[in-house]
Amino acid sequence: MKLAARSNSKYAAEAMELLGARIRLERLARRMTAADLATRAGISRALLQRIERGDPGCSIGAVFEAASIVGVPLFAPDREGLRNQLAHTSETLALMPRAARPKTANVKDDF
Repeated sequence: MKLAARSNSKYAAEAMELLGARIRLERLARRMTAADLATRAGISRALLQRIERGDPGCSIGAVFEAASIVGVPLFAPDREGLRNQLAHTSETLALMPRAARPKTANVKDDF
């Protein structure tokens, strides 16, 4: 069975292109070759090229690793800011209706 192609919103597509372009610009500013960055990130050069083009099929882990190596900030300029964002996300999730929160499995461990 063949899966239907997934389309992305215009906003998501532009965000992926912007992040890829930022990674490429930072790589070039640091005078790194694509092969050097790919080796440091543990990915192929072809995957790095796809990341830099903003291809939505790239693994988010590979994209984030490439971005972090060249110094592109992903969420906050510092770790404390990231911790604050994570705490805020947890608070937001607690305020969401139960139907919007991920379900947790009840574990029966009374054996």
